[in-house]
Amino acid sequence: MKIICNQKLLANKIGIVQKAINSKTTLDLLKGVLIVTKQDEIILKGYDLEIGIESHVSAEVIQEGSIVINSKLFGDIIRKLPDSFVEIETDEDNNVYINCLNSKFKIKGDSAKEYPQIPDVNEDKLYSIPQDVLKSMIKQTVFATSQDQTKPILMGELLEIENGNINLVAIDGYRFAVRSCQVDNLIHEDLKAKIIIPGKTLIDVNSLLSSEEEVKVGFNEKNAIFIINDTKIVTRLLEGEFIDYKKLCPREYNSKIKLKTKDLLNSIERASLLSQSEQNNLIKLSIRDSMMAITSNNEKGNVYEEVALSLEGDYLDIAFNSRYLLEGLKNIDCEEIYIEFTTNVNPCIIKPADGTKYTYLLLPVRISSNN
Repeated sequence: MKIICNQKLLANKIGIVQKAINSKTTLDLLKGVLIVTKQDEIILKGYDLEIGIESHVSAEVIQEGSIVINSKLFGDIIRKLPDSFVEIETDEDNNVYINCLNSKFKIKGDSAKEYPQIPDVNEDKLYSIPQDVLKSMIKQTVFATSQDQTKPILMGELLEIENGNINLVAIDGYRFAVRSCQVDNLIHEDLKAKIIIPGKTLIDVNSLLSSEEEVKVGFNEKNAIFIINDTKIVTRLLEGEFIDYKKLCPREYNSKIKLKTKDLLNSIERASLLSQSEQNNLIKLSIRDSMMAITSNNEKGNVYEEVALSLEGDYLDIAFNSRYLLEGLKNIDCEEIYIEFTTNVNPCIIKPADGTKYTYLLLPVRISSNN
């Protein structure tokens, strides 16, 4: 194999496929990037048996071939080379020669023959979603996926498609986030889907979404595929029954407030400054006619904040984990929000006031009557 490629383009593509490489794997071959040449391009692949990423980069292919090169070493070398053209050549013993201006490397590669194949997903029936829409949906939900490996199903997100409406749902046991969107070109498709995509995959997908173009999405019983420009991501779907999140939503409220998102966010951030741990980040909200008092007390001191609001319904004193509340607020791109409460022991619902189809449900923390 012998190729010549732009250093910056190659470094960028290596960084993309490295997202699918698990450095903790015991299989040395899976610590590598697979390089395959084809006509006037290089195909780079990374695969950890759960997620596979393939990306293409233009190159001058002098001699076709394939090789597996240690991902970290290869990436570090290419990123450190001068901004010029890189020549990469291999020999029959899988030695890899990398030359760029005055820099010359010789490193050991591995045969590509034993590298596992990324699963195929039928690309004849893919569905288009605007990149900015999917990026917004992932950003507003993925933070609420569980990190608890004893509940693997909650480490993923539920993707529902029906009648052109897409729901993306994340639950971790303390809160859930749901973002819905109508996609015009799916309305007339005879398409219904309910799949669970690993949260890590969606984070990787989100990092590649940027342009005004569309992302192609497809799936079968075991895998899903995302095609973003010249990059493909194939991921294994999570198996199991996702929580029926619709049953968790309160159907009525006793108190409903409207207030400015930024005012509440800034006040809670200040009230959280005394919190040093997950076990000690309680904040209390006292809701009255036109004002909410936000307080936090611990051994380091206490803090008091006030935020203006409009109230419909009853007064209420309620407490929350400040981190969970902040994470929801930071992902609402709207000047004002509604928050609906039933009691101080039932979940509240936060929604954008502009009608965006986004719901963030959060369980309160029980507080004693003398707090």
